[in-house]
Amino acid sequence: MVDLIKKVIFIASMAGGLYLTYFSVEHLQDIFIAASNTFVKFGVILIFVFTMLIIIRYLLLMFFSILQVLRRSADEDFHTSKKDIVSIIVPCYNEQDVIVPSLKSTIAQTYPNIEILVIDDGSSDRTYELAKMFEFEEGYRSLKVLSKPNGGKSRALNFAIKKAKGSLICCVDADSKLDKYAIELLVQHFKDPEIAAVAGSVSVINTDTFLTKLQALEYIQGLNMVKNGQSFLKLVNIIPGPLGMFRKEAMREAGYYSHDTFAEDCDLTLSLIAKGYKIDFEPDAIAHTEAPEDLLDLLKQRYRWTRGILQAIKKNRQYLWNIRSNPSISFVMWYMLFESVFWPFMTIWGDVFMIYLALATGTSQLLLFWWIMFTVLDVAGAIYCLLITREKLSLAAYSIIYRLAFIMVINIAKVFATIEEWFNIEMGWGKLERKGRI
Repeated sequence: MVDLIKKVIFIASMAGGLYLTYFSVEHLQDIFIAASNTFVKFGVILIFVFTMLIIIRYLLLMFFSILQVLRRSADEDFHTSKKDIVSIIVPCYNEQDVIVPSLKSTIAQTYPNIEILVIDDGSSDRTYELAKMFEFEEGYRSLKVLSKPNGGKSRALNFAIKKAKGSLICCVDADSKLDKYAIELLVQHFKDPEIAAVAGSVSVINTDTFLTKLQALEYIQGLNMVKNGQSFLKLVNIIPGPLGMFRKEAMREAGYYSHDTFAEDCDLTLSLIAKGYKIDFEPDAIAHTEAPEDLLDLLKQRYRWTRGILQAIKKNRQYLWNIRSNPSISFVMWYMLFESVFWPFMTIWGDVFMIYLALATGTSQLLLFWWIMFTVLDVAGAIYCLLITREKLSLAAYSIIYRLAFIMVINIAKVFATIEEWFNIEMGWGKLERKGRI
């Protein structure tokens, strides 16, 4: 009965969103024809183009995501070889509050042939001491703790990868807790020799505050619609830090993790796509992570993510124009540029312009319907994602605040990050202080 209610709300939301799109576009056309002001005409054209791009992106991702769900449900062959050694790499830096539950979940994996390498990157707290308590070696399973002077996450990962025995490398953040079937589910994708990496799904574990509920909704939509849609084309653009598995030989070809961006996971993924590899997504391999509970911490996190992605795009900018020779990497690069730069700037400018339009022309109804249109589409996306993840329907109610406030705040952080990256303003890693929620 609950699933039926979700489906009805999803269909109604989609229909309402598309109707409101038609209504908004029709009124924009009327304003354009009636306007004598060049600025208004130019602004209306920009708003129209932006709206169409967002709607087309939304519908295509939804379409590919549905196709991927159907493809996955039709594939009943989930049996995989258990012979491959999987080396699970856990880089740590001052993670004493989370390292114990993280390692317990890693040891509890159902996949039998695993080597766990914990790398303490010069921690000043009890991380190394706590991790050492879990060392063991039993047949095909082992856990070993290594230590090195502090040099950053990418160097810690590379240090461990080069020592790893496995042909498959699974990188796990120390502040993540894995579902017990995660490794087994990721491994099955490597039956295809063209697959170089598989992204796991990330779930917010501390959904007990208003802010973390909004982030939970964001993660559900971002992973289960965006990454699901991308995985239909085998062009997932970022392997998330909390959980991702790689073919070791492909990592070697791509030069392992780089040290010159704040988004080493994004940079490596782009390098793999540029080499002609496919990147997949496994929605049922889940890593539970702690989301920022304070607004300032959230803004710092998104600021760092945005600058890291922009650094990766800038570093690989030559692929933007490889449309003929390598269309896959070119498409991914333009998609990332659109989401990281064009979308945040246009969203903020669009809101300001629509308010100006309402005041200048008296078309306040258009402003209302324009905002409602995106909110309704967010609700539809949320319902769709909640349908395929079996999450609580109540999260969909947060879509209204998600559109009116949350997205705007995140976009402002992205705009500041873009401006500061443009001017090469120095930044630090900005490590998030965890509260031990996992």
